[in-house]
Amino acid sequence: MFLSVKRIPHPIPPADKPDPKAAQALQEGLGGQFGEMRTMMQYFFQNMNFRGDAKPYQDLLRSIATEEMGHVEQITNTINILLEGASTNTNNPNELPLSVALESPNIHHFLVAAQSARPVDAAGNPWSASYVYDSGNLVLNMLYNLMLEATGRLQKCRLYEMCDNKAFRSTVSYLIVRDLVHEKVFAKALETLGVDWGKSLPVPRIDTSKMPEVRDLENKNLHNQMWTFTNKGEKSLLEKIFKGDSPFDDGGTLEVIEGFPAGVEIPSMPEAPQEFSPGLDAALMKLAKKL
Repeated sequence: MFLSVKRIPHPIPPADKPDPKAAQALQEGLGGQFGEMRTMMQYFFQNMNFRGDAKPYQDLLRSIATEEMGHVEQITNTINILLEGASTNTNNPNELPLSVALESPNIHHFLVAAQSARPVDAAGNPWSASYVYDSGNLVLNMLYNLMLEATGRLQKCRLYEMCDNKAFRSTVSYLIVRDLVHEKVFAKALETLGVDWGKSLPVPRIDTSKMPEVRDLENKNLHNQMWTFTNKGEKSLLEKIFKGDSPFDDGGTLEVIEGFPAGVEIPSMPEAPQEFSPGLDAALMKLAKKL
């Protein structure tokens, strides 16, 4: 089972301006085929369905699956911040406070979700459980997971080049770095199973040196650190795999950290009367405030 910490892993600065188009693009990183919902569910099921005594690999999967839950929170809150302020409340009956929805690339952000994220990709397609790959074969799963992380990072690098909104860039940069860590985790797992990187298989290469936000995070060694996401000193065998030098030629020593990142407070979204959200009249609000 899991413990819930009411924080998100990385700060989201205020958006430069409301940006429904950026929010729609970021939906791919949430509900797309290579998005955070897919990685969360794929590693979670591989962990739950794990067979045999090779427990370090199971602990590896459990740690990353748990981190991905926080990434789903991170990217969802970022989409919400990018949508906030796109519409305004008004008491003028002649105004249309939600007219912006007709110009938005995803009308469901306004029509269905009260100006919030949806479990869909950037084209509006619902997230699908058919994305989840779990063959039951350890080597195949590790290979597929590495491909998944590398492709997810590639798409986030493309997202980075689409928008310079501070809220958007902060989350995308963080996820680019964490995807690289997860690539390294699966690469080290495959090393223990006989892969010699650069000889047996080429290393995925995506140059992020011109992305200052990414460089700042890497300067803190965030691209070489992996948390166990264990509680109260519970032992994780992740360190038996994720150790030594980076499997890629980017330098640095890999580091396992017990527990989870400190994180930051989850953004609190204001009421949106124009969306009838949360929709509490005076009587209902009075009851709610009694709690």
